[in-house]
Amino acid sequence: QVQLVESGGGLVEPGGSLRLSCVTSGRIFGTNIMAWHRQAPGKQRELVARINPGGSTDYADSVKGRFTISGDINKSTVYLQMNSLKPEDTATYYCYTFHRGRAHWGQGTQVTVSS
Repeated sequence: QVQLVESGGGLVEPGGSLRLSCVTSGRIFGTNIMAWHRQAPGKQRELVARINPGGSTDYADSVKGRFTISGDINKSTVYLQMNSLKPEDTATYYCYTFHRGRAHWGQGTQVTVSS
């Protein structure tokens, strides 16, 4: 059974930073695509960043240069470092993987950017 557990969300002022963590069960990270999505109230869920098994990464245009996705295979953990945060980054952030033909999601962690 795949489990994804996010942490690290919170309230931060514009321009601040947060680091989200997603602990995965089993040997998920390193063998499957891992990604962070987000969903703001009244909006569709959107892809923020993705890391492929080979280590290549992709980012939404809105976060390029500010966010970095990375992982630690020994800790089975995927990170999302978020810098220069903006109010429009406010959303619930979800960890995601696609494993054995199915999508799997974490429970989400709230990020609020406000002064």
